[in-house]
Amino acid sequence: MAEDNEWTEARDSLVRMVTDLGFPEDLGHHMARMLGSPKAIRRMTKYLEYERPKDIETAVDEMLAICGEIDSWKDKKDSEEANTAYNEVLRYGLDGRRDLTIRRCGPRSPIRIPRRCTRPRPTHPP
Repeated sequence: MAEDNEWTEARDSLVRMVTDLGFPEDLGHHMARMLGSPKAIRRMTKYLEYERPKDIETAVDEMLAICGEIDSWKDKKDSEEANTAYNEVLRYGLDGRRDLTIRRCGPRSPIRIPRRCTRPRPTHPP
């Protein structure tokens, strides 16, 4: 319930700031939906508070920049997790003892590398 309250407070604060600047209230609601998290919404609110853009285009451009940074961060995290799983495959092989699951940011489901996909391990001389 506290999480819902956090979202509501962040959204209401953004909408209030947007209307204070003379922009339509719907713009604030749409920005909150596009930004997608209370932290991003608060970041946008602080930008509007300190910069006080004169036109809607500048505010929307900043919103798109924040969304782009969030997407880049998510892609980076996805790449890091995929790289970690790949390195574990290299280290332990597909029949290794580790559970190889790649967790992804966002609504996408995890990729699971099943253990039963095995190949012979190379033998090393003693």
